[in-house]
Amino acid sequence: MKRPHPLLRLRPHRRRIAGLASGILLVAGLSFAAPASAAAPSTTTTTTTTTTQTPLVVNARWAGHPTYDRIVIDLQAFVPTVTVTPVPQLRYDGSGAPVPLAGKHFLEIRLNPAAAHDDAGRSVYVGPKLQKIDLVKLKGIALTGDYEGYVTFGAAFDTLPYYRAFSLHSPERLVVDIAH
Repeated sequence: MKRPHPLLRLRPHRRRIAGLASGILLVAGLSFAAPASAAAPSTTTTTTTTTTQTPLVVNARWAGHPTYDRIVIDLQAFVPTVTVTPVPQLRYDGSGAPVPLAGKHFLEIRLNPAAAHDDAGRSVYVGPKLQKIDLVKLKGIALTGDYEGYVTFGAAFDTLPYYRAFSLHSPERLVVDIAH
């Protein structure tokens, strides 16, 4: 024997309630699925402004330690998303010109969103733009880009770098340690 549909087994008044609830859910679902242009025009306009401060890159520094060399990038606001990538050659963002740092191995350190300039376009970065370094591993560092929300640094090494990147707070900074 075939069993009737669960809604048909309900009493008549419960069937009406179930049908009404189904109709309400269907109409609610259709109203959420309608494109914004189909909505009735509003007579009141509300503007909400959310200000998210872009982190500013203000300095880059380095130091040699007994078992590792360290690169520190100082920031204002917060530490953004960072990618550290081995690359075959360092190039300046925008122009694509090669960065004149001697080395056989290179790391590209990219921060996003970030800027090394203020809203008026004035540089806030006080660190080196291109610096030869003579540590055990680290042989040079360069600011290679400050373009469209990305700030990029390049680091040069004579031997393959084994590294780890992490952030420290108060003050905000990105750290890249390169093992000896």
